[in-house]
Amino acid sequence: MSSRSQFAILAAMLVIDSMHLIFGRMLAFLMPPLVSGFYVMLLAIAQLTAYMWWTGKTDMSVFRSHWRFFAIIGFLVASATWFSYLSVSYIDAGTASLLGRMSTVITLALSYFWLRETLTKQELLGAVFCIVGAFVISFRGSDVLQLGTLFVLAAVTFYSLHIAIVKRYGEDMDFLNFFFWRVLMTAFFLTVFVAGTNAWQLPPSPYAWLVLVITALVDVVISRILYYWALRQMRLGIHTIVLTLTPVLTILIALMFFGEQPEVRGLIGGAIVLLGIVIVALAQQRRTIST
Repeated sequence: MSSRSQFAILAAMLVIDSMHLIFGRMLAFLMPPLVSGFYVMLLAIAQLTAYMWWTGKTDMSVFRSHWRFFAIIGFLVASATWFSYLSVSYIDAGTASLLGRMSTVITLALSYFWLRETLTKQELLGAVFCIVGAFVISFRGSDVLQLGTLFVLAAVTFYSLHIAIVKRYGEDMDFLNFFFWRVLMTAFFLTVFVAGTNAWQLPPSPYAWLVLVITALVDVVISRILYYWALRQMRLGIHTIVLTLTPVLTILIALMFFGEQPEVRGLIGGAIVLLGIVIVALAQQRRTIST
C-alpha cells in the first residue's frame, strides 16, 4: 500500500474515531443511552452477519474454542458502550473525549500490575500529568460534571481492560471472526442489560432509526476496522500519539453540530492530559526501538 493511501486511511480513522462521542451525544437527544447503545450494537451485528453470510467466512469453531474469552470481552465492551453513551448525557462531547484519553494511564496500570511489565520514569511522569489533568477538569465542577467524569472513567477502564485481554489472548485469531464474535457478544450483553433494567423501547422516529443505522456502520464496523488496521501498521507509541488528535477534532465537530465546547478549565486540564499521553507514547516508542 502506498504512503498516500496509508495517510488517507489514517486520516479517515482519526475523523471517524473522533465521531464516537458525537454520535453518542446525538443519540442522547433521542433515547436513553443504554437503549441507543443496544440498538447500535444490534444493527452493527446485523450488518456484520450479512457480510459474513455472504462471504461464507463464519467459523463456529473460533467461538467454541474461545467462548469464555468472547464472553468476557463482550461484557467489558458492552459496559464501556453503556457508560460512554451515558457520559455525554451529562457533559459535552469535547470534555468527555479529553477525559477519555485517561485510558493511557489505565493501560499502564494494567501493564504493571497484571502483565508485570516495568515502567520507565518517563512513563510514570506522563501518567502523573494525565491524572493531574483529569483532576483539573473535574475539580470543583458541578455535580453533573463530576458524575459525567465518573462515567467516562468507568467507560475507559472497561475498554482498556478489554484491550489488555485481547492483546494477551486474541492476537493470533482470524481477524474477521474475532471481530464478528466480539460484536455479537457485545450485542448479547447489551440485550441482557436492557432486559435486566426493563428499558425496552422502540426508536421514536424514522430519523432516530437513520441515526442508529449510520452510527452502527460508522462508529462500530468501519471505526474498529480502521482502528485495528492502524494498530497493526504503526508502533503502539506512534498510534497513541496520533490518537491524541481525536479530542481536538471532537471539540471542533461538537462546536459545529451542537455549539458546545469545554470550559476553560476543561481545555487546560485536557491539554495537560494530552501532554502526559505524548510523554508516555514517546517513552513506549523509545523502548520499542531499543528492543
